Amino acid sequence: MMNSIPPTPVPASDIRWILFDYGGVLADEGFHDTLAALSEVYGRPGDELPRLAMDAVYDSGYVTGHASEGQFWALLRERFPFTEPEVGIHAEILRRFRLRREMLVLVDRLRERGFLTAILSDQTDWLERLDHRDHFFAHFDHIFNSYHLGKGKRDPGLFDEVAMALTIAPSQAIFVDDNPENVHRAVSRGFHGVHYEQTGKLIQTLASLLAIPAISLA
Repeated sequence: MMNSIPPTPVPASDIRWILFDYGGVLADEGFHDTLAALSEVYGRPGDELPRLAMDAVYDSGYVTGHASEGQFWALLRERFPFTEPEVGIHAEILRRFRLRREMLVLVDRLRERGFLTAILSDQTDWLERLDHRDHFFAHFDHIFNSYHLGKGKRDPGLFDEVAMALTIAPSQAIFVDDNPENVHRAVSRGFHGVHYEQTGKLIQTLASLLAIPAISLA
């Protein structure tokens, strides 16, 4: 999805695109946080159900658009037999994906400085539902969603395809993700990678990579 934007100054660095993960970067991580809480209800470690769910969303094919949400839940129940209704868990996951407004300010300020921005997310059809609720797609020049790409960030080849779609060399893009393994895979394909920990640190890292003053969110 491309949006029309007015002409902007040419950035000083060779980097043209900054790509952001959604959950855990642009928004709170609703998927992990909801399932971590449910895992603890069953007296299990907080990371157990999120880990099983992430595997199930891949193994079922839901994250790459090759299976339905129902097939994902059925596979996850086989691996972790919770009794709660799926509709309630689904609603809580989406509720906990709370958009980080300061991140959208950062994205807008980057675009004002002539950079192009994109979302690169291992999301399902939930991403469109979340945009319908929060209207954040308009802040980006392109949306890459594994559900429509047929390939997720666990496959390093995804980053090759993204660079080709943007008609750039990988070194002309920065990828920001809260999952260090995804960052490592992006770097292995030639992208600049940034592991997101908190917004202030991200601003400083971007300033260094882009050869610009640190962006103020005020």
